[in-house]
Amino acid sequence: MATIIEMDEVSFSYGSDAAHALDGISLTVEEGAFVGVIGPSGAGKSTLAACLSGAIPHHYTGELFGSTVVAGRDTCDVTLTDISRTVGSVAQDIDAQMVASVVEDELLFGLENFGAPHDRIEERIDRALSTVGIRELRHREIATLSGGQKQKVAIAAILALEPRVLVLDEPTAALDPVSSRTVFETLADVNRRLGVTVVVIEQKVALLSAFCDRVLVMDRGRIALSGTPHEVFGNGERLRAIGVDSPRTARISNSLARAGLTARTEPCLDVDEAYGLIAEILSGARSAGARTASGPRRAGSPHAPARPHAEGAQPVLTFRDVGYTYPGGGASVTDLSLTVYPGELVGVVGQNGAGKTTLTKLLNGLLKPAAGEVRIAGLDTRETPVSRIAAHVATLFQNPDRQICKNTVLDEVAFGLELTGVDPADARERARRVIARFGLPATEAPFALSRGQRQMVALAGVVVMEPEVVVLDEPTSGLDYRECMTVMETVRDMADHGCAVVMVCHDMEVVSDFAERIVVMADGRILGRGPAGELFADDALMARASVTPPQVVDLAGRLARGVSPAFAGITEVSDIVSTVKELMGRA
Repeated sequence: MATIIEMDEVSFSYGSDAAHALDGISLTVEEGAFVGVIGPSGAGKSTLAACLSGAIPHHYTGELFGSTVVAGRDTCDVTLTDISRTVGSVAQDIDAQMVASVVEDELLFGLENFGAPHDRIEERIDRALSTVGIRELRHREIATLSGGQKQKVAIAAILALEPRVLVLDEPTAALDPVSSRTVFETLADVNRRLGVTVVVIEQKVALLSAFCDRVLVMDRGRIALSGTPHEVFGNGERLRAIGVDSPRTARISNSLARAGLTARTEPCLDVDEAYGLIAEILSGARSAGARTASGPRRAGSPHAPARPHAEGAQPVLTFRDVGYTYPGGGASVTDLSLTVYPGELVGVVGQNGAGKTTLTKLLNGLLKPAAGEVRIAGLDTRETPVSRIAAHVATLFQNPDRQICKNTVLDEVAFGLELTGVDPADARERARRVIARFGLPATEAPFALSRGQRQMVALAGVVVMEPEVVVLDEPTSGLDYRECMTVMETVRDMADHGCAVVMVCHDMEVVSDFAERIVVMADGRILGRGPAGELFADDALMARASVTPPQVVDLAGRLARGVSPAFAGITEVSDIVSTVKELMGRA
């Protein structure tokens, strides 16, 4: 097929003294390709997207070398408007991309500015909204939407323009698992049916492996790996060294290959492939007369040890029959009941718009319940000023830019302590220790950092407060694998030291690895609460909440039903591998 994107030795820096964000990138993309881009924060992914969309050189200033040709035109030789007629882009910061106050007007803005025929505008709006599953939001005010719903609006607005190339920078960062897959299915449909070339930057490796025909791994401004998903994710150790995750099923198959249990060299990219591989291995072992084990395995994750709160401890957070409805008829929550003890790490999961963020705002006092009661450290939030609640609860919001206000990372992290009366010298010393733990540049301006690094700055500002309760709204959104592990190990350490953690998170692998128990929400209600492993294994509950269970939990359940009950209750990659070894009599 014809080449639609060609980059020739492209280097770019955001200033004459700045390091190269892109360093000698040469890349060819054929028309109709579906390309995924992954890499650690600061690898140059967003800069690559800016080159493809024409934002570089027409919006961002800096030093640019080499050429980027899209649909036969050098991006330096045509206007940004001309490029935009060919390339539709969805930026990482959705709020900065919105121009209208109502969803319908957001789609109309682009269509009218690009001179779409008036007799086709209604059809294109309806098709774009239907494609991403948000027809019911057509007349909603954008300010009332959740982060995930805004993401869908942005994608719909671009699809309505019918571009030849789509460039998306982490389009599912704020979406629940089912919605994330829906977005990729939408992109795949547009790619196959209309021939639109898709280039998508994404951290969710399972989605990339399932939908992309080519994956690029970026590191320090260069392309470190390029190939099919099977080729790229077969390099598990190199990816980990770069700071990139692999699908859990790929980890399993790679581990089985290293252990000499299979001759298969290609990784398993989904649960179906992993199930087939393990069933084949164990079937061959039985045929060869190997000893096999049976019986249930222990349930639960080693990342979620039993906490001492169960005996005698007083809860630090209590919701009793709580209800709230936004003015103007927005989303509401009803009959929320929840108890959290010191030292617990509780995950809150569910579809976009389920009420998870509303629950967090009720928790930290930003919203007052219309019905029922919320108590924090014994305080009724309806009768207690937010400033007093803040002495007990620290919150990391979904968008870190909304809580960053200082000129350096050190000043930002120390700011909260100083507001509570801590001596400035002591505040800065405590801030330096937390900054060092996160590996952040103390003297840099926060807004000069990548989205993932700004998220870590905001979290550092929460951690340094040493609160009794910490509320995390999508703490791993926009983070690379290494940053995600740094953040979550820090969060787990806070729980180990007695802090109660309530974490809203769409990454079910993270929730499975770190949450002691989960709260499952849908349509403003709590559908279930209990141990993470048990609830993730409840297929009916997961379907009602639009949650896709973690790959390992899904695989373990299928293996327990179809191969051996020894796989029941497993939530860890290492336990799947060790169980296979035990069943083969090779433990």
